[in-house]
Parts: sequence; C-alpha cells; structure tokens
Amino acid sequence: AAGVGAGATVEGVLSVNVGTSGVVFTSSDAYRFDPLGRLHAFCHAAPSKWHLMGVMLAAGGSLRWFRDALCQPEKVVASLIGDDPYNVMMREAERAPVGSEGLIFLPYLSGERTPHADPYARGVFFGLSLKHGKEHMIRAVLEGVAFGLRNSLELMIELGIKPKDVRILGGGSRSPLWRKIISDVFGLKVYLLEVDEGSSYGAAILASVGAGAYKTVEGAVDEIIKTRDPVEPDRDTHRKYLEYYKVYNRLYQDLKDDFKDLAKII
Repeated sequence: AAGVGAGATVEGVLSVNVGTSGVVFTSSDAYRFDPLGRLHAFCHAAPSKWHLMGVMLAAGGSLRWFRDALCQPEKVVASLIGDDPYNVMMREAERAPVGSEGLIFLPYLSGERTPHADPYARGVFFGLSLKHGKEHMIRAVLEGVAFGLRNSLELMIELGIKPKDVRILGGGSRSPLWRKIISDVFGLKVYLLEVDEGSSYGAAILASVGAGAYKTVEGAVDEIIKTRDPVEPDRDTHRKYLEYYKVYNRLYQDLKDDFKDLAKII
C-alpha cells in the first residue's frame, strides 16, 4: 500500500521513504529476486505485479542520533527563534561543500539490513581532520544515508530495473538539502508528493478500486497521485559523489571483520 500511495506502480518509478529507517521501493513487471537475499521480492498490491524493496536501518535515525548526541546548541537556538533544530542543522550543513571535504559517514548505528544484513556493523566517521567542523559532520550524515539508499538502487539495477525517477517521502523529505543530495547521489530527478501519507493513502486508493471508482490500480494512481517540487541532479556533482561512493562501499568491506571483533570485546 505504501508503494501505491507514492505512485510506485510502474516499473522503474522509485519510492524512497526517509524515515527512521530508509526504504527504496519499486514495482516490477516480472518476478525478480536477489539470490543473496539483499532485496525483498514480494507480490505488489497492484495485481499481476511484483515489488522489490531495500531497507537500511538508520536513515533519519542517524540524523536524530546526531541531533540528540551533539546538537544541544542547535536545540537552544531553535527554541529561541521558534524553529525546528533540524532546520538549524540543515543551514549549518549547507555551509559544507559536496563530499564534506573528504568526510564519510557509515550509517550503521543499528547494524545494517540492505545490502549487508550485518548486525555487527557500526557507525563510522572516516576522514575526520582538523579542518572539519560540525557542518561537515552533519552533511556527511546526510550524504552517508544517501549512499546507503543508493546501495538498494544499484541492486535493483543489477536485477534489470531501469530507474526513471524518485518519489520521496518521510520526515527526511522535508529538507531541500537532503532531497538535493539524494538526487545528486542517485543521478535521478526527485519529486515530492502532494499528499505524503504513504500506506494509508495507498490503502484508500486500493479501496477506491475495490469499490469500483477506478478500473485498475494503475489508473487510480495516474488520476490521484500528484507530484511537486522536482529536483534535478547536477551531473558534475553526481560524478563526484560516485567517487566518494566507491570509498564508502570499500570501507564496509575493510571494516566488517573489525566490527565483529569489537562486538566480542564489549
């Protein structure tokens, strides 16, 4: 139902939900499965279709951890000016350049699910130096989550999905900066939804088809789901992010045994 509520009933249209966890979802016209089990493959709510889904465990949860652990001053400022601490943090992150000047964040604060299925994986700031400030760390969290979401996208591409665009929802979608980072990391246009109610909205659309108001789920989605505020990827930024992304992926491979060794010590 959440995929229907985001309009992800056409193969290649991606739904990206940046909540506490991060979910990448697309419809598939044929049954596809990852033999390593890194993606979920189930029947879609739309008849005769399947869906693929990847889940990272700490998307918005990573940013919430950083806010609660390290952003008490931002909370104070936000209370004084009547704003949300996240907005204060985003304004800080905007001061840092693409790639956070070589600072990379691994968002494995709760272990990981896609693509690693590793309960021992842990969060890491890699590349920290004297030139980095809080603005770099906040942006690195945003970028690290976007890299983690891209892991799911790449697995879908490996299975033959040709991505078209992204419909983004969840609390993280409220940040224009985060939407732009995800667009640049994915290399895809990212849209907000006019109605961001996810599963409940999708359930209502399915009910409208069941009640006969629409003949098909796809027809109902075409009529009901509306997008807004498209964000176009910058090709130069996308290429730069792909270089950082290579390092991001190598870091897990280099550290996975150390994660397990650390767990034995604790």
